[in-house]
Amino acid sequence: MRMPRLRPATLSGRYARTAYLFLLPAILFFALMFYLPIGNVVATSLRTGPQADQWAGFGNYAQALADPAVAHSFLVTLAFSVAEVVGSIVLGLVLALALNQPLRGRVAFRVLLLVPYLTSVAIVGLLWRNILDPELGILNRMLMAAGLPGQQWLNTAPLLTIAAVTLWQSVGYTMVLFLAGLQGIPETYYEAAKIDGADAWRRFWRITLPLLAPTTLFVSVMAVISGLQAFGQAYIITNGGPGDATDLLVFHIFNVAFRTRDFGYSSAQSVLLLIVIVAFTVIQLRAGRRGEVTY
Repeated sequence: MRMPRLRPATLSGRYARTAYLFLLPAILFFALMFYLPIGNVVATSLRTGPQADQWAGFGNYAQALADPAVAHSFLVTLAFSVAEVVGSIVLGLVLALALNQPLRGRVAFRVLLLVPYLTSVAIVGLLWRNILDPELGILNRMLMAAGLPGQQWLNTAPLLTIAAVTLWQSVGYTMVLFLAGLQGIPETYYEAAKIDGADAWRRFWRITLPLLAPTTLFVSVMAVISGLQAFGQAYIITNGGPGDATDLLVFHIFNVAFRTRDFGYSSAQSVLLLIVIVAFTVIQLRAGRRGEVTY
């Protein structure tokens, strides 16, 4: 008797076509709104002139790599990103640990901490620019009412100031991520550690931190990407000043593009920034995977 011929490839192909059909809107969206603009930026980076109509090859890239202003902006952005990563991890974890306890009103505190993250960068920037204003700002008025001298908040440590404002806005989101990670740790681990005589510090060091490694990795990656792409803080609060103390790289690219009208050169800097972001992300992910193996 001849057995019927099975064709699993046709069946799997049918499922694949259905899956791609459902994925088609998302693929088209990313192609039109993400990949196509990136390709346009790369093409523009190879040209020069006011209209970016003259071929320059990799001249814009060579100029950017040798430009002291670009190097300064990158170092400023790197310092800003480091402050964001450290602050997000430390403060977000501390808040998550505190609000993970059975405290009265903890839900209200979680909501209040998350509200700034849901507010746009423009509104937050305008709010804090008015608060930190040396003449009319409410912060200096409160200091003077208490008999203390007012401070030049945006001139003394401007980069630290905008980093603190950014951390104030984003720490609620980081807190929620760590809170989710904490609530995903089985309580039986802590109960077993208590039976073995481990104190609170050892339980935190031996159980909480290792099991929060994936969350910490995600927070650090997102903080680095967000820090390297920061723009609104410098544009709205300090306008890159005083001098070039807060001349973040995206703000510098914006000035090159829309104030000097050199779109080819600014596009080359944008592509280099994209390469740096991808490199940092890959390094962090590989380091995180190696760290997970050791636990």
